[in-house]
Amino acid sequence: MRRFFLTIFLLAALAVLGLGAAGLWWVNQPLRLPAPSVDLSIEPGTTPRGIAQAVADTGVDVPPQLLYWWFRFSGQDRQMRAGSYEMERGITPRTLLAVLVRGEEATRSVVLVEGWNFRQMRAALAKADQLKPDTIGLSDEELMARLGRPGQHPEGRFFPDTYTYSKGSTDFKLFQRAMRAMDKKLEAAWAARSSDIALKTPDEALILASIVEKETGKAQDRAEISAVFHNRLRIGMPLQTDPTVIYGLGQRYEGNLRKKDLQTDTPWNTYTRNGLPPTPIAMPGKAALLAAVQPAQSKSLYFVSRGDGTSQFSSSLDEHNRAVNRYQRGGTTDPNQRSGQ
Repeated sequence: MRRFFLTIFLLAALAVLGLGAAGLWWVNQPLRLPAPSVDLSIEPGTTPRGIAQAVADTGVDVPPQLLYWWFRFSGQDRQMRAGSYEMERGITPRTLLAVLVRGEEATRSVVLVEGWNFRQMRAALAKADQLKPDTIGLSDEELMARLGRPGQHPEGRFFPDTYTYSKGSTDFKLFQRAMRAMDKKLEAAWAARSSDIALKTPDEALILASIVEKETGKAQDRAEISAVFHNRLRIGMPLQTDPTVIYGLGQRYEGNLRKKDLQTDTPWNTYTRNGLPPTPIAMPGKAALLAAVQPAQSKSLYFVSRGDGTSQFSSSLDEHNRAVNRYQRGGTTDPNQRSGQ
């Protein structure tokens, strides 16, 4: 009788060991996916059993009950997080659980480039991979109202950067993030402003920063370019910067800035109007924001492109004309070269 029970015990132990070995083998085997990449969406409040079923519902060849018991056996079944995930070939039950526990959602990224205008930003977000177009159909005014800024012009209000987002996130959330980022960057720049600048408000700093962003060919010239505009503002001299004229022309600009364009009055034409334009003309980056509020100590009133991205600065019109003759024989319509005349 004792031998019989011992035999039964050994057989049971072997069975348990066998099941354990089989389970260990299974949790480390790649799941069979219906495609190289499969999206998995887990809504908040989904139970472990529901998550297992959601995996099977995507077309993955796995018994949901078996997957559920693996979640339970791991002791981490209550630690799995909601979110948008991406299962790729080679993923195993073990790595799937690890991804769900760590909340490693599938992400994408979009780059908002320094110097872009708002129209370019909206176009980039409309094309961004796996970003839900929640704001398509909204006018700029409607979008700003939804963002809590009714009546505010959108230009320059969003910080240029690389933004990472979860698959299935909305473009509205990204607009919110970029707007908050610009608020913080502008606040920090304004707090670090020099005491003798020719600007009265953070909004004026943002406007000037956008002009500096568009005018700068080489980073080393930013503070000096800012100084030129500060010096002009102090003495009431028109800024005469071509990027503002181009912005005011909008869709009418055909890539060639003509004399009649400089003479066509718009709110942004700094040849026909003194002072800063009414709004920013682009998205300035951090360096341009700082340059706007920390201009170089300089008496320069003019600058002209040397043709290599850098600028030649002058404090008198005679010096400037000599620089133009040296660096721009025959003239140009490049906005970075005409500016400061």
